Amino acid sequence: MTQLSPDTQEMLDSLQTAVAETLERKRRLGQYAVFWENGKPVFIGEDAPHNDDTASDDQQQAKTRH
Repeated sequence: MTQLSPDTQEMLDSLQTAVAETLERKRRLGQYAVFWENGKPVFIGEDAPHNDDTASDDQQQAKTRH
């Protein structure tokens, strides 16, 4: 990894702290969070909506063919 300038590192640290604090607040409030994983949204948390689109693309295509 390349060395970041001190200003850039400070900005990155601030953003990482802000995200961590926000996710912790959402967890304490019982709210779900949305992450991107493998190009798709992933819902994390007890109240997260259930997404029926979790099947792979091949499975979805097979369903539409029948």
